[in-house]
This record gives sequence, C-alpha cells and structure tokens, in this order.
Amino acid sequence: MALLTLCLYAVAVPAPAQTTTTLPRITVTGTPYTEHHGGYVISGDFKVDPHMPYVVFPARALVKDDILSVRPIHLNDDEYLVLQECASADCSRAHLVRVWDANGALTPVGNSDYRIWIGHENKYFIWLMRLPELPFSSFTQFSLISPPLTLIPAGEAAADHRLELEDEKDNHPIPVKSSQHEGAIFVVTFASGSVVRIKRMHAAR
Repeated sequence: MALLTLCLYAVAVPAPAQTTTTLPRITVTGTPYTEHHGGYVISGDFKVDPHMPYVVFPARALVKDDILSVRPIHLNDDEYLVLQECASADCSRAHLVRVWDANGALTPVGNSDYRIWIGHENKYFIWLMRLPELPFSSFTQFSLISPPLTLIPAGEAAADHRLELEDEKDNHPIPVKSSQHEGAIFVVTFASGSVVRIKRMHAAR
C-alpha cells in the first residue's frame, strides 16, 4: 500500500523543469449579425414574432436616420409586402410606410424602391398580404391608416373588386415558413414561397 501511494504521488507531482501557464478567460461580446461598411453598422438582427408568425420586426427599435433595406427576391402576383409603423401608443392603429408587389414599390419612394429612410423612432414591422389577383395589374392605392396587419385597397380598382375584397378567404396575412441570417442580412421565406431580404443600416458613431 505504501508503495502504491508513493507511485501515485510521483505521477501527480510535475517535474521541476515544467511550467503550467493558465490563460485568463476572455469573453467577446458584440451585436450579433452585424458588419461595418461605408460608415454604417449593417445589421440583420430581425425576428419573427412567436405569437404572430406573420410579423417580422427589428430586434432593436429603428431610430431617426436609420436606413431600412427591404428587398423582395420573389413575390407572387397576388401578394403585397407591407411595411407599417405604429400610429398609436398601443399600436391599435398603424400607418402605411411602403407597399411592394411583384414588380416593385407601389407607394411613393425616395431614391430607391428598396431603401426607407427612417424619420423618427418607432415600432416598425413587415408582413406579407394576399389580395385578390387583378388581371394585368395590381392594387396601387391604399388607406394610409388602418389596424395593424391590415392592408385596405382604395381607389377605382378597390371599388370594382369590392366583393372579392370582402372575402377573407382571399385576403389575409401569410405566415413565415422559415428565416435565417446570411451574415448581416435577415432572409425570410413565407409559406407561399416568397422570399425577402432585410437589413438595417445605422450610422457608426
């Protein structure tokens, strides 16, 4: 027994010529899904609402002078991609910021169909709506104020297709099927197969 103890002690004690260096623990922190380019922090930090799987929103609220990039890669002919912002404190009303169909932006834009300059901090959200398909055209006019997740066509086309618009079977938000991050871009695939790429650009301080 004494011999076994002596042997174990000999194994456990390192030779005097050896040294052991323990490196300090290093924790790297940072905002996920971000890149820096041209004086901007580019972020794909967006989420799908777990309680309303139609809604895509930024993980951090958009603020004044941010640029939001929303680029539909594919939309079906009866689909409208919608960007709204809350128009009341409880978000029971929403303001329409921009709408896209398969051919591009339908609402007034600045220098780009796909980039939106944010004029003030608010809650912004993106979703996809199915409306009755029109022959050779799309709805191009919409009510600017409505409940959230509601897109209300206006104008002559809406009047001509009033009955179809009242049929909820053909008028509803489309849920998100999957989402993933590709670097600093958030890629959303909806249940209909439509795909949208989203990112936020914030001036680097």
